[in-house]
Amino acid sequence: MADYQDKEIEITNFQKKYSPGQEVTVIFQESKGFTALFYGYVLPFIIVLLTLIVTNSVTNDELLSGLISLGILIPYYITLFFFRHLLKKVFKFEVEETI
Repeated sequence: MADYQDKEIEITNFQKKYSPGQEVTVIFQESKGFTALFYGYVLPFIIVLLTLIVTNSVTNDELLSGLISLGILIPYYITLFFFRHLLKKVFKFEVEETI
């Protein structure tokens, strides 16, 4: 129970009516989870690492290279923010009634 947290998710397409307090199962495709993991963690890590290597070889200044490679995350996550409506269509949650 120590790790129990209330989560709020948005489910847009469901056919049945559910009442508050009713137990349901929320379904998310495992393959979509790996895609979300890639966009959220793996791709930014690769971008930071490549930016660090390229800027360090060009400028030969470790501090500047580190700052630029971390700063490259700002436009990356801003881009993800602007495409959040598209990502909501890709990453869909489904509801299934618990028996």
